[in-house]
Order: sequence, then structure tokens, then C-alpha cells
Amino acid sequence: MAERAKLKSLDYENLREALSEWNHMAPRLLADLNKGSGFKAGDSIIVVNATTDADAGVVASAKSIRIAKADHMLFVLDGSGTPLAGFPISIGGPLDPLPVGKMKITTEVKNPTFTYNPALLKKGVPANAQKVDVAAGPNNPVGNIWMGLSKPHWGIHGTPAPERVGHNETNGCIHLTNWNAARLSWLAKPGFAVEVQA
Repeated sequence: MAERAKLKSLDYENLREALSEWNHMAPRLLADLNKGSGFKAGDSIIVVNATTDADAGVVASAKSIRIAKADHMLFVLDGSGTPLAGFPISIGGPLDPLPVGKMKITTEVKNPTFTYNPALLKKGVPANAQKVDVAAGPNNPVGNIWMGLSKPHWGIHGTPAPERVGHNETNGCIHLTNWNAARLSWLAKPGFAVEVQA
């Protein structure tokens, strides 16, 4: 993190990474679908057909969030509790589990910086780690969106590692792919109730 903190921004590291994220897919899937491609100007490539425009009625109907820990899913609900959208997530593991109960979204930051504070982490911390601020960008540890929760130091956010979402344990928080974090921020706003179920 100390090395990352020296960078002015944490942009895409290469064209494949950028193409993958722009087309809502992990870099490995892009490579698998385009074996033999050099990903050079003029190359034709295959990507998934992903749309990001939610219906305006869905946005107006969204009222709260439910997180199903056992299923690694986050659902956006309407006023009657009916799911309007669902997103795969990664959550904290046994050392830093996501607590069951009610919270709310308190803040939303697009293109956030990240404060790496080793004192808050329960695993994977080098012995000489120092607290540092890491610049914004798609490769920032919290991705492109941070939605702060009423539990201190916890949030819903993106991640630069889409292939890990849905099954990996984390150092706390709720991780989505960057593209799903952006979509969620369009549907959910500060003040939304967040209920975490086992």
C-alpha cells in the first residue's frame, strides 16, 4: 500500500483490464473468449452483452437493501420488500464477519480515495505497514464507489478484482464489482436502510 500511495491515480493497468471492466466481465473471461487476440487497434473481440441502464421506475421504486450473507447476495427492495435488483457480493470472513442486523447508508462517494489503516485489518497485514492514503481510480482497493454504513469503518463498495466477488472473504465490508457498485449507487442513496440476514 505504501507503494500505491505514491501514485497520483490507480488507473487501469492495461487495455485488457479496461476492456473487461467496461464490458462487465473479469479479465480472464475476456481472454478466454478472445484466444489469440493481441487486443490491438483494429482487432475484433467478443464481449458479453451487458446493459447498465436501469428503468426509471426501478430507481423511483427502490427503498431499501437486504443482504443475504449465506447466499453472498445484495438485493435492492421496493417499499413492500420485493426485490428489484440483485448483486453478488463478497463479505468479511470469520476474523471480521459482517454483523447481522440493521444499518443504513450514511454517505456516498464516487471515485473515493482509500485510507489504508493496518490497525483496522484482521489479516494480511505486513509487519511494517503504515497508515497511508491511496488515490482514486478503478484499481483503488474500494473501487469506484464507496457507500459508507452506520457501522464505523464499514461500507458497500467496488473492487479492482471482479473475479473474487461472490465467494471470497474480505477484511470486512461488502464488495461488488465496480460496474455493479456503480449501478447500486444509482438505485440506492444515503438514508437507505440496510438489513443483513444470516
